Amino acid sequence: MTVGLFTVLRDRNARVYMTGVIISGFGDSAMLLAAGVWVKELTGSNSLAALVGFCSWAPTLAGPFIGTLADRMRRRTLLIATSLTLGLIMMAPLAVRSSQDVWLLFAAPTSVGVGTVLMDAAETALIASAIPSKLRGDFNGLVRTAIESNKLIGPLIGAGLFTLFGGPTVALLNALSFLLAAAAFALIRVREAVPARRAGQKWTAETAEGIRYLWRHPMLRSLVVAGGCAMAASSLSSTATYALLDIGLHQPAAYAGVLTSLQGVGSIISGLAAGALLRRLPARALSVVGLIVFTLGVLTRLTDLIPVVLGGSLLIGLGLPWPLISALTAVQKETPNELLGRVAATANTLVFAPTGLALLAGSAMVAVLDYRMQLLAAGALGLVTALLLTVGARAAKTPDPEAPRTDISHADAR
Repeated sequence: MTVGLFTVLRDRNARVYMTGVIISGFGDSAMLLAAGVWVKELTGSNSLAALVGFCSWAPTLAGPFIGTLADRMRRRTLLIATSLTLGLIMMAPLAVRSSQDVWLLFAAPTSVGVGTVLMDAAETALIASAIPSKLRGDFNGLVRTAIESNKLIGPLIGAGLFTLFGGPTVALLNALSFLLAAAAFALIRVREAVPARRAGQKWTAETAEGIRYLWRHPMLRSLVVAGGCAMAASSLSSTATYALLDIGLHQPAAYAGVLTSLQGVGSIISGLAAGALLRRLPARALSVVGLIVFTLGVLTRLTDLIPVVLGGSLLIGLGLPWPLISALTAVQKETPNELLGRVAATANTLVFAPTGLALLAGSAMVAVLDYRMQLLAAGALGLVTALLLTVGARAAKTPDPEAPRTDISHADAR
């Protein structure tokens, strides 16, 4: 594992890109929490404060449409331009003075959400050109580790800065993070041809082309759907956390921070190990292993034993990233470069859009059902997904006459 990670970090483009991801991701996570607290202070409304998170997530639903732009421009140029634009947009919250200006705190996260969808598509496509194929498993694992680390550290820093200096300071930090990320992306060395434009082809037709490619590719379709099911199961489990603490463990709500931190530690370990595992296992097998580990972690929450639940939180964090990393790495390896932005954006929508919907469903379930029923539902979803992914392995090896063909074999998605 260590050898693979050091090999990635010796690659200049990998180091530069990771720097950009860490900087911009840190600013985002700090601002997202601060914006919710800011709205709460200005309006006194819990629901409006929660709406900030929804605004950031909602653009994911339009991912395939937004991601088409990543196939119409050079990806490095698009990353730089988007980062600079988001840096300017994050200056808008500096104008917030009262509850009448609170709309800026919804507009800014929505814009960042759109930009994030676009950047994720461009980044996935750029990585395929800038990072050698043999390093992508380790690289994607490192990126996931950086994302999870930011989720642990960013909100704490954001909350502290908001308390000490107020919301404008956090907004400035986020704006600066985007500007620094743009500078990092500008240092990436890659040769990109001008994307070919098809005369007369409409934006909707190009979007549909990416969706069609993903859905007709048996392996990509199954891995991406499995990732979406894993995220949905995670949301069902997480919405039962406070009921678990109150009814099952008899602990205060603040104890959720302990569970979240342990899950974050598990995710960091998972990301660091992903590349080594992908060199030894097919992407489908790693996804199955991750789903099973995640399911075991969820089922430990059916007990009222604190040490068991704590260990389960570590397992949830350990298992959950593997289906996501497996799907992303396969998309990069199996998709033609001219389609990669659209296909990556479609994959991200299928993986992450279920998160918000499952959060809504979980919030409703926990209000009317015993929280254990909700945990059983999450565990069942994870286990059934792993089973179907395993059963579908044989079907995926059978050639589909309508499936898209690439120069890369399915066996390479390791």
